[in-house]
Amino acid sequence: MSIAFNPQTAYTLEDDRVLLRPLQETDLEYLMPFALNEPDTWNYSLTSAAGEDGMRAYIKAAVNGRATGKEYPFIVFDKTSSEYAGSTRFYDIQPQYQTLQLGYTWYGEKFRGLGLNKHCKFLLLQFAFEQLGMERVEFRADTRNQRSIAAMKGIGCIVEGVLRSHTPLADGTRRDSIVLSILKTEWEYKVKDDLKSRL
Repeated sequence: MSIAFNPQTAYTLEDDRVLLRPLQETDLEYLMPFALNEPDTWNYSLTSAAGEDGMRAYIKAAVNGRATGKEYPFIVFDKTSSEYAGSTRFYDIQPQYQTLQLGYTWYGEKFRGLGLNKHCKFLLLQFAFEQLGMERVEFRADTRNQRSIAAMKGIGCIVEGVLRSHTPLADGTRRDSIVLSILKTEWEYKVKDDLKSRL
């Protein structure tokens, strides 16, 4: 049974490996080390959080996005290491069309390639389809970001196409964006079970 999305509600998602809770401005202390020490994390991102000012602005924009109801950012806590690992969010949330996008996902270097992302994506997709009643979850990435694209395909996303010269980047160039998605029917009949079996 689906629930009405309320951006003011503190949704917490967790399993035995990971906990996702709403991102707050006070989380700056947990994420700042990544901004200062791992700036390459945002090489392909539209919004960089590199550097102290970058992370402050990043978190503030995410929190403001939640206040408008268009976004819902989470901070990711890795239970295995008992450390904060990164952030992810729902955005372009359109309850009237039962669609949203899932992205702005990043993890610190030590948390990559260890299965953490699959746990996060399972919880987020389960929540989107089974609690919020979404019919479609969309993903986008820079076409050059092969690691991210492989990860999205790996959880069951279907490639829909490429938006050419889609958005401007900080260096003055423009990026092509690949669009992928998962539909509720695909989640129910294949993606959920496939992803769960690999957790």
